[in-house]
Amino acid sequence: MEITLKEILNSFRRQLAAHYPAGEIDGMELIMLDHELGYSRVDAILHSDSTMPEFVADKFNAVAQRLLNDEPLQYILGDAYFYGRHYHVTPATLIPRPETEGLIDMIADENTSADLRVLDIGTGSGCIAISLALALRFADVTAIDISRDALAVAKENATRLKARVKFAEADILAMPLPQTPLYDIIVSNPPYITLSERTTMERNVLEHEPPGALFVPDNDPLRFYNAIAHYASTSLLPGGKLYLEINSRFPAETCQLLASHGLADARAFNDYRGQPRFVSATAAK
Repeated sequence: MEITLKEILNSFRRQLAAHYPAGEIDGMELIMLDHELGYSRVDAILHSDSTMPEFVADKFNAVAQRLLNDEPLQYILGDAYFYGRHYHVTPATLIPRPETEGLIDMIADENTSADLRVLDIGTGSGCIAISLALALRFADVTAIDISRDALAVAKENATRLKARVKFAEADILAMPLPQTPLYDIIVSNPPYITLSERTTMERNVLEHEPPGALFVPDNDPLRFYNAIAHYASTSLLPGGKLYLEINSRFPAETCQLLASHGLADARAFNDYRGQPRFVSATAAK
């Protein structure tokens, strides 16, 4: 049976219309076009009346059915786009968010020297560590995570993207302090969503993304920041920088915590949506 691209896309949209807002469907359609056909929106318009192989229609229909069960599209395709590159993702890793790209911009803009030593804590898919390894000049990048499954994904991404990153399994809540400072930069996007915030979150996140990479107790929302700051206060070289993605509810509290660990000039920065999203601080010189 012959079927045109226009008919495939119309069917895809009809199936999702009652479950997702139109803007979100637009985004999913663009991702599918790129992933399955290598098409942009303009390509889709130019080829709208072109006949497609039946397997293309079958793939769009199969993905639509999984989307109706609230599976994230990135997990269905095993692919997420971050900072100009495609990353393999699985349910063992968080899906990279566009807000986090601002963290890469900040670090790359503020650190133009070569041969910097960088530590990424809680690397997940490896998107931060890999982006920095490719953005900074001859950086020596190490990335750690508590999850072996996540590390396997991160290593695969680093190999495919030709990024030099060393990976290690470690738990920041139990990491021994180094005897001498090691790093010019420490960066982390740790778990920071409080359990009480679950009620405001979408099902596709709650039911599919790894909870250990998302949530912290309401009575200890800065648990990971405290551990990271404690480690950074010893392991950053003099004048080294700590960069964190944060819960937008706690910018002042996070800055105060960093200062209590002897880190200087702790400041919060907004993301592209105008929300407090990042904090940086400096080790004493």
